[in-house]
Amino acid sequence: MLPMDNRRAEIKTFLASRRARVTPEETGVPTFGGVRRVPGLRREEVAFLAGVSVDYYARIERGHTAGVSPEVLDAIAGALRLDEAEREHLFDLVQATRPVGPGKRVTRNAASSRVSLSVQLVLDAIAVPAFVQNMRGDHVASNAIGRALYGDPSDDPTVPFNYSRFVFLNPRAADFYRDLDRMKRNNVALLRQAVGRAPEDAGLQKLVGELSTNSTEFADLWASHDVLRYRSGTKRYHHALVGDVEFGYESFEVTSAPDLLMLVYTVEPDSPTAQAMQLLANWSVPAENTH
Repeated sequence: MLPMDNRRAEIKTFLASRRARVTPEETGVPTFGGVRRVPGLRREEVAFLAGVSVDYYARIERGHTAGVSPEVLDAIAGALRLDEAEREHLFDLVQATRPVGPGKRVTRNAASSRVSLSVQLVLDAIAVPAFVQNMRGDHVASNAIGRALYGDPSDDPTVPFNYSRFVFLNPRAADFYRDLDRMKRNNVALLRQAVGRAPEDAGLQKLVGELSTNSTEFADLWASHDVLRYRSGTKRYHHALVGDVEFGYESFEVTSAPDLLMLVYTVEPDSPTAQAMQLLANWSVPAENTH
């Protein structure tokens, strides 16, 4: 669980990092003179664009958000040109600093480790790779073709497969992901968003600490404060049996467990990937039946 000072620091570093990306020329804001020692907008320029006083914006950036309205946060998001994921992240960070009565704080569980039978049946009815993961990136469930696609990338079968650990700490990731650098950036941004949504989750904090300690690349990317929400996109892999494959994907929140996300891959009909998946499905059926 993040202490309150840390939560306020998260707001400060996030807003400061977003200010640094935007120049006065991009926004058309009048400059306030003087030599610029750092890139991006100054606090007074953000305040001008958001329509609030400089002192008020400075308080917000320091994490003192009591009484700040959604309209003001929206104005700041607009001034800083935040995208949808960044705007949601700002609201999550602010919500985490709001005082509540004893026992009234709503917490999110980032580490559900199983799905209901009905969700598993849905996965099994899907003909393309499909997975369910929690906010930590733990692999919670999949269908047969999904298991065949990923194989067993975890070195320790007693520990749930975690995407972040695989991407940053397992050397086999370099062979599996055809665009590993993009996967790493996206993975860090997804974790950063998860921490904002579930600041109470000690396991999520522990995972970030583990990755920061064992991967300087993760630590550098974490310091960028970029955020991302799963929506849709592409995945490009190299499978040891069927070679290069490429998928689109769509994500869906599991309504019975909102901390879980279902990812369903899509394949162009008659494409090389579709043919590869048919081969993999034929190979995986006997393998599944041997268990």
